[in-house]
Amino acid sequence: MRLILASTSPARLSVLRGAGIEPVCFSPEVDEDAAVAAREAELGRSLSAPEFTEYLGRLKAEAVVRRHGAEIAELGGGLVLGGDSMFLLDGEILGKPHEPEIALARAQHHRGRTGVLHSGHWLIDCTSGSGSAPSAAELPAVGGVDTASVTLSADLTDDELAAYVATGEPLELAGGFAIDGLAGAFIERIEGAPSCVIGLSLPKLRELVRTLGHSYPALWTPQV
Repeated sequence: MRLILASTSPARLSVLRGAGIEPVCFSPEVDEDAAVAAREAELGRSLSAPEFTEYLGRLKAEAVVRRHGAEIAELGGGLVLGGDSMFLLDGEILGKPHEPEIALARAQHHRGRTGVLHSGHWLIDCTSGSGSAPSAAELPAVGGVDTASVTLSADLTDDELAAYVATGEPLELAGGFAIDGLAGAFIERIEGAPSCVIGLSLPKLRELVRTLGHSYPALWTPQV
């Protein structure tokens, strides 16, 4: 069974490949800010962090089904996965820092403290085998959020943090750290699924696949 990933994130792709799954990747091309603003206006309130990540995961998955439905059908169908992540420290959302000064200040604030990473998922079942392009609104789908906490070592020096920021790695990472990168030695403790911290929870994916009535091992790519 094929997994279609509604993302071009190298981190999510790496998680899946490490788990024996070789997905087909499509860029969802979703205007996230506009979509969230419209949803919050509709609800009359702000989205919580878990709601935010699951909603964006849903929009990404639905966008890929809508834009690439014919290609998915040609592939023989599959499960379309969309996801999003959000990191919070002391209740404050920490997105991608982009600038070295911001990355360093956040790292210094995170030092010795514990942040929370929410990873939202949305899975659409395109395995009907009808041979026609699927419509997201008519297909079975299920969503869910996994959460993990990340504690940064308290004994990290300013020099170590500055050296890390100077590599450029944290500038485009939500929260400014990656456990599978250069900062792996800086993270003292993780509570929750390690894959969740990278941006895609494998235990949650398995749960969603089973909820839709499929076998998770069927996603494993046969070894040649």
